[in-house]
Amino acid sequence: MAELDKVFQAGVNLRASDVHVVPGEPIILRRKGGLVKTRTPKLTTDQTQRLITELLSDEEKAHLARENQLDFSYEIKGLGRFRGSAMAHNRGLSAAFRMIPPAIPLLSETGLPEVVAKVLDQHQGLILVTGATGMGKTTTLAAMVDFINERKAHHILTVEDPIEFVHPKKKGVVNQRQVGRDTHSYLNALKGALREDPDVIVIGELRDLETISLAISAAETGHLVIGTLSTTNAPKTVDRIIDSYPPGEQSQIRATLAETLKAVVTQKLIPSDTEDRMLMAAEILMVNLPVAGLIRDSKVFQIPNLMQTGKGLGMKLMDESVKDLLDEGLISVETALMHVESETLQRQLKAKLAG
Repeated sequence: MAELDKVFQAGVNLRASDVHVVPGEPIILRRKGGLVKTRTPKLTTDQTQRLITELLSDEEKAHLARENQLDFSYEIKGLGRFRGSAMAHNRGLSAAFRMIPPAIPLLSETGLPEVVAKVLDQHQGLILVTGATGMGKTTTLAAMVDFINERKAHHILTVEDPIEFVHPKKKGVVNQRQVGRDTHSYLNALKGALREDPDVIVIGELRDLETISLAISAAETGHLVIGTLSTTNAPKTVDRIIDSYPPGEQSQIRATLAETLKAVVTQKLIPSDTEDRMLMAAEILMVNLPVAGLIRDSKVFQIPNLMQTGKGLGMKLMDESVKDLLDEGLISVETALMHVESETLQRQLKAKLAG
């Protein structure tokens, strides 16, 4: 039993999302989006080094010594899995651990709107799950994979860094590859993916141009491809992909993306003001013919206007999703004000605060 096991147990009991192990600090937990320093003694550099490396395999220790950083997973039987990210810095070695739920959540339990399930009925194309770091993108990917696995006799191939949720055999077959263990890189895995006869390819992160290009190519050639980007709304997501290409190739990629992109799901986790949990706010872009036309014609900035008029198709802006949480009494006006971008909505909320 590793020394940190008791810390992880306490974190689970306190419904923490993350545990931080940092030299010169006590154990730190993240609860409802904020950091909380525990009353444990401050850790020395030697203590943090020992606590972290005790969780690693020999291969992982060698990688950490070579690269000064490492993403890894750690499992405690009967408690759950934890995603670790260790790095060396000016104070020594530190690590952050994300608590992974013990069971794969149902898609209906994520807080995402029902239209997302309809998106997953697509047989081919590109679906993007986006949001800032820590906003639950990996959990959503797992719920999507489980949803497809439950309903379709598909071969689903995932590339992850690291694997967090392990998918059992259901109606489909899920093969999961971990970067650094089963393949050298996302790029290497994707180059071989099409030879594995997949119906669905799930990419933990679209990190660079080559990975993005291969994902789009796979979507073009009859596969359903689901991937993530750390962008915070649908227009920024489309621009991020297009801007990854050299200027001379951007016109062609606009046309290709207009044909292959099916949906962008952007998510944000917001602390509830009434319960001890985080709430999902989600922006949904469904790519229909008018949206595809804007992408093709380099008018991405007009997409929010179409999203406002496309509510019947399940489209929703992030501000509308945040306001829904407010209207349902799940968050306060102060909390909503921290998460909306529209100046008009900000003025309305400030006026409500002023009474």
